[in-house]
Amino acid sequence: MITPVLPTYSRVDIEFERGEGAYLFTASGERYLDFMAGIAVNALGHAHPKLVEALSDQAHKLWHISNVFRIPGQEALARRLTGATFADTVFFTNSGAEALECAIKMARKYHAAAGAPERYELITFEGAFHGRTLATIAAGGQEKYLEGFGPKTPGFPQVPFGDFKALEAAIGPATAGILIEPIQGEGGLRSVPGPDMRRLREICDREGILLVLDEVQTGVGRTGTLFAHESSGITPDIMAIAKALGGGFPVGACLATEEAARGMTPGTHGSTFGGNPLAMAVGGAVMDVVLADGFLDHVKGMGLKLKQKLAMLADQHPTIIEEIRGEGLMLGIRTRVPNTAFTEAVRAQHLLVVNAGDNVVRLLPPLIIDDSHMEEAAGMISAACIALEKEAAA
Repeated sequence: MITPVLPTYSRVDIEFERGEGAYLFTASGERYLDFMAGIAVNALGHAHPKLVEALSDQAHKLWHISNVFRIPGQEALARRLTGATFADTVFFTNSGAEALECAIKMARKYHAAAGAPERYELITFEGAFHGRTLATIAAGGQEKYLEGFGPKTPGFPQVPFGDFKALEAAIGPATAGILIEPIQGEGGLRSVPGPDMRRLREICDREGILLVLDEVQTGVGRTGTLFAHESSGITPDIMAIAKALGGGFPVGACLATEEAARGMTPGTHGSTFGGNPLAMAVGGAVMDVVLADGFLDHVKGMGLKLKQKLAMLADQHPTIIEEIRGEGLMLGIRTRVPNTAFTEAVRAQHLLVVNAGDNVVRLLPPLIIDDSHMEEAAGMISAACIALEKEAAA
């Protein structure tokens, strides 16, 4: 018999009652160190007082108003985002997948407005993950997400990750742009090196196509810069963000230059709930914290320390840990045992992490972690490795 909640998730049998900072608590009082943060969502941890205050204050004023009217919170957050990034304009959504849908439509409309509607394809890369809608599973190209949902939505030719020869060959009269994650999250924490990112920008400029970045997981401080592409010294034409932008409240956004957005005129796109006053209040509070002096430096410092700790653990447990990947506080452990077994072993130590492709385990802690959290996590991972080593020897 089917459950009342559609059984599309393989859920872990743990229920959390509350959260505080970097910790989650069950009803019975068990405490877990949360190094998955809702999969890079709870960037400021749980029950951050500034976010609680922003949401509570707004909840006493206005929850929803149609986008038929001006929404001051949208205008304020849009100014904050455009002032801190390459972008000139922002469209607000409820999720990362919706932000990607807007980005895809915008890239196609850009060329259609220029008299080239035949240019609708966005080239993507193997291992990508861009969401769960019909368009975004097509963009991601992973068979496990496409199976059973009919013909793949056209418009997303895919090439091997890092293969510029294949990329150049894929560019043709139908190409509208290139869509890529600066670091593949679901795909196994594979980073696009700075020189490669600059080469992608050069190719787009040369071919008259758009560079579209998916920074849904990497954005809003996760890698130690506000957005991951900043470290390569380039800017995109369009960028989709979400996850950390709401600190746990559903909100996403599609950012773009004025040129890239030229086709998005009244009536071309919309959202009922996107940019609602509650989301805008929380998003503004998140930006207040992330852009405060020293915050991103803190993320960089913690990321470097955690990566060094993980490298030491890899040296100590070479039969369990093969490789450490990632940047900032978006790190991955490629394991020599099944990543599912590793995740279960660290969960037994009361540390929460999340799996990724290529037999990788992701560590995505709240950006507010300190040295004590890092030391605690390292001890838990070490204990898990010892347990796995004993199990293998038995």
